[in-house]
Amino acid sequence: MCHDQSETIAFLRHAESYGLDGAVEVMETHISLVFLVADRAFKLKRAVKFPYADFSTPALRLACCLKEVELNSKTAPELYLGVRRITRGANGKLCFDGTNETIDAVVEMQRFSQEQLFDKMAEAGQLVPTLMDMTAREIATFHQMIAPVHANSGSSNIEGVLDINERGFATSHVFSEPEVAAFSDAFRTALEGHRRQLDRRETAGMIRRCHGDLHLRNIYLTEDGPRLFDCIEFNDQIATVDVLYDLAFLLMDLWHRHLRDNANLAMNRYLDLTGDADGIAVLPFFMALRAAVRAHVTASQVELGSMDKSTSLRQDARSYFNLAIALLGSPSPLLIAIGGLSGSGKSTVAEALAPYVGCAPGARIFESDRIRKAMFGARATERLPAEAYRPEISDVVYKTLCDKAAAALACRGSVIVDAVFDKSRNRDLIERVGKALGVPFVGIWLTADHSILASRIEARRNSASDATVEVLGMQEARDVGAVRWRHIDAGQSVDTVVELVLDEIETVCNFSLSPRTYGGC
Repeated sequence: MCHDQSETIAFLRHAESYGLDGAVEVMETHISLVFLVADRAFKLKRAVKFPYADFSTPALRLACCLKEVELNSKTAPELYLGVRRITRGANGKLCFDGTNETIDAVVEMQRFSQEQLFDKMAEAGQLVPTLMDMTAREIATFHQMIAPVHANSGSSNIEGVLDINERGFATSHVFSEPEVAAFSDAFRTALEGHRRQLDRRETAGMIRRCHGDLHLRNIYLTEDGPRLFDCIEFNDQIATVDVLYDLAFLLMDLWHRHLRDNANLAMNRYLDLTGDADGIAVLPFFMALRAAVRAHVTASQVELGSMDKSTSLRQDARSYFNLAIALLGSPSPLLIAIGGLSGSGKSTVAEALAPYVGCAPGARIFESDRIRKAMFGARATERLPAEAYRPEISDVVYKTLCDKAAAALACRGSVIVDAVFDKSRNRDLIERVGKALGVPFVGIWLTADHSILASRIEARRNSASDATVEVLGMQEARDVGAVRWRHIDAGQSVDTVVELVLDEIETVCNFSLSPRTYGGC
């Protein structure tokens, strides 16, 4: 600490200081202390100075408190209630909002249950797909309402992050100097490979004043859906980044917790909403960079923390460090098409398979139903009229699927295309995409008895598909021709089907993989 805050902390530990009743609970991070009492939370910034954060004086801490409320009120207005100054009263004791000089300051917040935090929900297995869909929409909406910042190039913006990381690693002794040097060199090399694209993204307006610290613990669930809070207020440079670098913290956090299906789903839904065509190319690098940030921040906590926490903090820092290195890997791109009649489980299989294909956070999924809905400006679960399924419109849908797949593959991302593919010309069309780009192609055709297909269609709720049992009947009446793709019985469990698809990938691509290791790390 740069300043003795013991008197302030003692003051905040007593409920009577707030005019409230009950015990005061204290939560700690490396840069703040949060005092929980009754239905309120009071956040005190530690009197510390890091390369990326300076809270060394009362004036700096007050300014950051004011800025924290201003910025976070955009995404969680019901949570941030204001700033309370801590002053010294006439009797010499500390009090809130007196007329004398400010000794310190706290942010006053509405208290909520810790069980509503996404990190706790992740531990409880409560981050269901619908919730990840809502979260992706919340983040996309936030990013789209922020104005672009054109202060410097995209590559120099990331160079600034690397500079901060290197200074951050120097503040602790968890990692040896040689391994930090090799680590930094690997990131500098990776940056060179992405330099042109990062600069193009900056020109396109993708750098904005974002949240900056968008991991699971900074998202909580309200009755109205997920809310983002506790953004970076103390360093504009850290928070003024590519929007996908902002998203990458959430994706990395999920990946680190082995919630790869959630990470892949959040990525796909976000990109569906924003239309960020080349984003898949930079996401693995951004996730690696986020893991590096977590590594040096956690390492710095070792220096501040008590001895009983030191071992676990060191282990956490090391796990992020190792993940960052693994995420810098670059598996070759792959194109997978999953076809079959309505009810065969194409979308379910695609979503279960995607986390294990390509670089983290897995394959980009292009689904015909979602593309058709987007063409008509409808939400994914909104039913379209019969006219939206005319043959000429379906031709446009398949052409769009191929165009989007080609664009993602050109960025070296792996792709899964999900559509009925009941016409040979559409199957030929998607196969030609892979051939034109020199990318391995795997075609999967899911089959099942009518009774299974019909029961699945009738059981659907909030689905992107508008297919009915009557539509299924028309599909079954048509001759789909000779389907040369690998036929798999979709009446089996999803896990079994995914394993069979992975077996087919091994056979077609002539390399070995497993769901436990494939996907970049």
